[in-house]
Amino acid sequence: MPNPPAPARRSLLKLLAAGSAASAVAGLAAPAYAAPAVPGALAVPGMVKALPPEHFTVRGTNAEARFDGFADTGLLTPVDRFFVRNHTSTPVLDAADWRLTLWGDGLHGRAPVHLTYGQLRDLPSVTRTALIECAGNGRSLYASQQGEPVTGTAWTLGAVGAARWRGARLSDVLRRAGIARDAVDLLPRGLDDPYVSGGVDHGRVRRPLPVAKAFDDVILAYEMNGEPLPYDHGFPVRLVVPSWVGIASIKWLGDIEVSTRPLASPWSTDWYRLFGTAHPEGGSAPISRQTLKSAYQLPSGATLEAGRVHRLTGRAWSALAPVRTVEVSTDGGARWRPARLLDTPRRNGWVRWTVAWHPHRTGPVTLLSRTTDTAGNTQPERAVHNTQGYLFDAVVRHPVTVV
Repeated sequence: MPNPPAPARRSLLKLLAAGSAASAVAGLAAPAYAAPAVPGALAVPGMVKALPPEHFTVRGTNAEARFDGFADTGLLTPVDRFFVRNHTSTPVLDAADWRLTLWGDGLHGRAPVHLTYGQLRDLPSVTRTALIECAGNGRSLYASQQGEPVTGTAWTLGAVGAARWRGARLSDVLRRAGIARDAVDLLPRGLDDPYVSGGVDHGRVRRPLPVAKAFDDVILAYEMNGEPLPYDHGFPVRLVVPSWVGIASIKWLGDIEVSTRPLASPWSTDWYRLFGTAHPEGGSAPISRQTLKSAYQLPSGATLEAGRVHRLTGRAWSALAPVRTVEVSTDGGARWRPARLLDTPRRNGWVRWTVAWHPHRTGPVTLLSRTTDTAGNTQPERAVHNTQGYLFDAVVRHPVTVV
């Protein structure tokens, strides 16, 4: 992929129809977040925030949140509990030096357009509460639960989090930059280091995004849960692409190619497609939407006392439609009963649920939960296998022991 054009004099500021051109001093500030001194926290090269082992499992360049650690949190995932997915390492950038370049034959005049951090914050803002979930969340369950080999980071269920994101609509930026009517694809690219694997330099992380999705609900986010984005989560600016797999929500956004033809990158040709015997020869189309899941907020292998009532809790979500029901089984799937939803189901979010359980017999038990959304999608008994372990959606088998 070619590098974007060098900066030109044209500025998006000239295209603004309204709003102050002055940048708020707070808008140029670095994140207030700094890694605290947490006893026992791991110092992981390439990540900025503290990673205490009671909340995270480090997986190479990534940090998976412990799903049972969400039990004492609300609908929003606190920044210090939010998973980290890095291909290389977290860049520590200065908002005052940041520029977003929009370029390509999909712009009128085809001249590049440049946008500063202050100019972005001068645009009308929107706030969206949305999940970010890695396409490989649940990947390890293909092997441990279904006996099927897969490649990639061995996530359990903690590569997901919900946040309140604030930023400018990508559609507003594209309109003001002069997007052409025949533009079909965008190629957002991050500012993290190029990804090298197997001796091959694949360049910086980038993945095509259809113009239709960009104009739907995508934002250029600069705040997370009311604060400037933390470094590990994309400071100064990232994309948030609701309901799509996490790779679409490019962090540390640096440039966007706007094209009148379909675009591609290794993140849409080599990865983030479905390969295997259940899929077309040569792989599926690049995956876009995430799927649906549910899980108990309980450590795997937990010990529970017999003869007393336990209030079990969990979370359920679907990228396809709001959650409608959650059912649970405390006898390995022989019988199912409804759980009580604690939240109003909403698009792009999850719900917390609870159910009472009074076990009488001692011994090992397999707990199950399954989600059905308002579009009629229900978690299956088995997920359709693919060699790279994406989009695991099967009912999760959760072992506990009653004593």
